[in-house]
Parts: sequence; structure tokens; C-alpha cells
Amino acid sequence: MSATKEGPKFADEKSVASHTDASSDVENFIGAQIVQETEHAIKYRTCSWQKTAALLFSEYICLAILSFPWSFSVLGMAPGIIVTIAVAASVQYTSLILWRFCLKHPEIRDVCDIGRMLFGGSELAYNITAVFFILNNTFIQALHCLVGAKLLNTLTDGNAACTVVWSVVTAVVCFFISLPRPLSQLSGLGVFSAVTMGIAVLLAIIFAGIQDHPAGYIVGQQPLVTRLPVPGTTYVAGMSAFLNITYTFVGQITLPSFIAEMKNPKDFPKALWAVTIAEVVVFTLCGALMYHFIGNQYMTAPAFGSLQPVYKKIAFSFAIPTIVFLGSLYSSVSSRFVFFRLFRDSKHRHSNTLVGWAAWAAIVAATWVLAFVIAEVIPFFSDMLSLMSSLFDGWFGFIFWGMAYLTLYPGAQKWAGAARSAETLLNCGIIVFGFYILVAGSYASVKSIILDFNGQTVFSCASNGL
Repeated sequence: MSATKEGPKFADEKSVASHTDASSDVENFIGAQIVQETEHAIKYRTCSWQKTAALLFSEYICLAILSFPWSFSVLGMAPGIIVTIAVAASVQYTSLILWRFCLKHPEIRDVCDIGRMLFGGSELAYNITAVFFILNNTFIQALHCLVGAKLLNTLTDGNAACTVVWSVVTAVVCFFISLPRPLSQLSGLGVFSAVTMGIAVLLAIIFAGIQDHPAGYIVGQQPLVTRLPVPGTTYVAGMSAFLNITYTFVGQITLPSFIAEMKNPKDFPKALWAVTIAEVVVFTLCGALMYHFIGNQYMTAPAFGSLQPVYKKIAFSFAIPTIVFLGSLYSSVSSRFVFFRLFRDSKHRHSNTLVGWAAWAAIVAATWVLAFVIAEVIPFFSDMLSLMSSLFDGWFGFIFWGMAYLTLYPGAQKWAGAARSAETLLNCGIIVFGFYILVAGSYASVKSIILDFNGQTVFSCASNGL
């Protein structure tokens, strides 16, 4: 099947298809898109690999990094470091498989197109993938509503406003940041977000080292740091810690959308390698150093809560751009998916029309309303990370990309030589592991949420500050 017949069509794709032959000439196909877009007021395929790297940095250098110290405190120092490196390697590998799949099928616009292709062109598979795609992104937006309220309560000592009000404030601010339509317009803010989050992480590590003792310190009880999990660590706690690490690394769900807006998708690995190397260094150092200074007894998630009040407020305040931007990025990706489907062959898709902008604003607003509701129903940071990881990362971090590899090498090609056979077995293992995360992770996450509620109510005004 030729690439021009797979997946949903984008605006005027029939005219673009004339520039491609049955072998899916990627350069001609993408070149035709770029030429076509010169006549449009709003252009989408405009990202260089540097801008794509900026979007990736802003996606991965995020507040979830401050969950690593907590994960290390549950898993122990050695397993924490090993799990971090192993997850990073698996995500790097599967991301490269994803990239190769997108190069073979340059008409792909998002992960939903991939879902359709992996299941034999099934419209049902496309729609189910779309639901999971939207839910994943909306859960991430919800996390940022939750953390925005947590930040504002922390900075005001929980006395300025009801937590629900702070969640609404966060959602409204993020709504306005989500309004630009091409992703390239968000790359500059993404760089700023990644830099300030990097500063926040650095300050948190420094403050953890220079403070007299962690927040909540009990005289005579020095921080406990262990190489292995402490005796009595439960399966639920260990799985939650693993899922927190996995969530922070797994971000492949947005990569097809980023690749679809690159001027030269062949340059994508440059951006990917730059981000992965930075991730491994930053995540490992943050987890190991903060755990070393804070210990098991005084650890919170995010780890800002383990700092003394002044230090906590200073470090946490540098996370504001990330809280605002990253939620906005996921809203933009979700809204872009819905918008493109509504205006598939319409001028409103690429022109500055009243109908186009009104529809775009309404879609963005809808994502933030839903995110606000989820944030109030599941008001726990680490549990939210674990639940998102188990429900969505099993599919979009592992299963899909093992299947994509098997699709790239159909039939006997899977077993062409020892190296190819070994890689095929590896990808079969990736699929099985993804299902394990989906089933076991969901059980552990739901169990943890039930334990953490312990009498709390939803839509609560009680302060959730650190």
C-alpha cells in the first residue's frame, strides 16, 4: 500500500500525492507540503531540528523530575539509578523505531494515524487511539492544574484562596498560552521553560545540600539512605516509584506530531539524542543527590516539599514557566488533532478566519475544563503520575513501538540473520512488558489512590501546598 493511501488525509493531500510515487519518496512528499504551505497564512511544517529539540526539552525537563528523589527513596539508590538508565535506553530505542516508521509513512500527522496503520487500517483502532491520545494529554494538563494550585498555595502559605480557585486560575492562564496554532510558535517559550525548570532542579539540589536539615526533621533521626529498598517496601509502593520514573521518560505520544511539523524529519535523531543525554544526567543527579541529602523519612513528591520554607518557595517559583507552558503544549497538541479533523479540507485550517479561530479557542477551552475536573478528582501528585504512566505509557511507550518494528519488517524479514532475529525478540519482549505495565501498573495506581484519599474529598478548598 502506498503512503498516500494510508491514514487520514490532511488538507489538499490529493494534490500533494501527485508529487509522490508508490515508493513513498519522503523528500518529494515533504517538499510538496512545504511548497503548498507557502500559499497559506498559517504554516505548519516549519520546525528545524533545533526548534524540535526545544519542544522536546520543554516536554522532558519538567516538574516530574522532582519525583525522582521520592522514587529513589522507595527503590533504594542502586535500583533507582539502574531503573533510570534502563528506562531511558528503552525510550531512546523505541523513539528511534517510531521515527523510522514516520519516515516510511510521511503522511502521518499524529499517533492516531499510527494506531490505524498498526491495526491494519482499522477505523476502530484509530478512534480508540484517539480517545487514549486525548485522555493522556488531558491528564497531563490536569497534573499541571494540580501542581499550579500546589505552587500558589505553597507561595501564599495556603491563606490567599481556595485550592479550587487556584486550579481555575492555572487553567485560565494556560488556556491563553495554548492559543498559538503552529507548534513552532511555542518553541521559544519552550526553551525558556526548560531553562527555568533546570534552574529549579539545580536550586533544589543545592538547597537540599546546604540546609541544616530537611523539612519535618525529628531531632535524633538522621536521614536514612539505603542502597536497596528498605525492608517492608510494598509492591504497590515499588511499582508506583517505577511508574513515576517511566512517566517522566515516556513522551513518544507527541513525537509523531513534532516530526510532522519538521522541515527535515531526517534530522529528528539529533534532537532526540541531545534530549536523552540531558535527561539521563539531570534525572539521575536530581534523584541521587536529593535522596542522599533528604533520606527516606523526610521525602515528599515533588521533592520541593522536603526543603525548608524559604528554600522551597525560591526553588518552586522557578517551576512556574514549566507548569504553564508544558500543560499548554499538550493542550495545543490535543486541540490540533481535533481541529485538523473538523477542518480537514477547509480554508479555516490554514487561514486566519473568524470561524477557524473561534473553533480553535473553543477546543482549547474544552481541554482545560476537562483537565480541571480530573485535577480535582485525583488530587495527588505521585498517584496522578503513576496512573497516567500505567494507563497510557504501556501503549504509547512500549506496545505501539514494538508493533511498529514488526510492521517495518514483515514476514520472513523479521528473522533475516542473527541480529535481526535478536531485535525481533527484543521488540516482542517490549510488547509483553508494555502489557505488564498496563495491568499491574493500573492495579498499583488505583490501590495507591484509594489509600491516599483516606477521608479527603474532591473539589476541596483545603490547601494542597507543600
